[in-house]
Amino acid sequence: FSTTKPIAALMIARLVDQGRLDYEKPLAEIWPDFAQNGKERVTLGQAMSHQAGVAAFVEPIDPKDWFDPPKLAADLARVAPLWPLGTASGYHAMTFAPLAAEPARLADPQGRSIGVQLAEDLCAPFDIDFRIGRAASEAHRIADLKLPPAAADLGELTDLKRAVFMTRWGAPRGETPEWRDAEIPSANGHGTAAAVAKLYSIYANGGRIGGKQFISPGAYEALTRTRIEGPELVLPYDIHWAAGIMRNNALKVGPNPDALGHGGRGGSVGMADPDRRMSAAYVMNKMSPALVGDARWERLVAALYACL
Repeated sequence: FSTTKPIAALMIARLVDQGRLDYEKPLAEIWPDFAQNGKERVTLGQAMSHQAGVAAFVEPIDPKDWFDPPKLAADLARVAPLWPLGTASGYHAMTFAPLAAEPARLADPQGRSIGVQLAEDLCAPFDIDFRIGRAASEAHRIADLKLPPAAADLGELTDLKRAVFMTRWGAPRGETPEWRDAEIPSANGHGTAAAVAKLYSIYANGGRIGGKQFISPGAYEALTRTRIEGPELVLPYDIHWAAGIMRNNALKVGPNPDALGHGGRGGSVGMADPDRRMSAAYVMNKMSPALVGDARWERLVAALYACL
């Protein structure tokens, strides 16, 4: 689920590093249709840090559009911002997908999707067992999920939270071949815990992996610096957002306040501690209702730090 987001963010950072995208420029410069309904000033950095104001489809869309990235991007381009730009963050739980996928596709010289870029430019060269989309062929290796016994606690319910989490068109149904094959970089990454930890190691090592610089120090700083902090409009926490990953305040990814990480629905977690040059991940099939890292993860990360 959402532990996927910082992995997609690495591919955006790589395109920034190559000069093909720019966090500080309007998203509409590379994606002109996105300028509709007053979004012409939304920057890529704001979109990656959940400030774009398009956290939900208030008006219905065809749920099948989640399996059609160009159609989903067109749907999102028409959405009007749900709050004034620059005033707050509101977790783009699912709509982070086209915000990452469409710029990545448009910026790539070969027009490759973000999932193909991840597969060809990062996972294959470094032998990482992870993918966004194209996972139906791995169905025999994928653990079936056991749904949580209760819904997550979102705090006081608002119309925005209902729109993000409680509409029949706000997300596709998971655990299907269509879900596994689609590229939904907000949520449908598939991989092992070791693979997630290896990908998050880029955050723990200043943009390096396998002894090589995957993104430059400058791009790493732009990716990981706090872009907005304070009370969230969607999640019931004060969150420090970087460009697709959280700083460690509400996250519970360990004792270091400078750690980075992200959780996913059901309890999965990826984390990186740049001071220790350490990354770790937890994945599970028995889902919990915890909105941020559940008790199983907290015990594991406490034990990990106790070993250091």
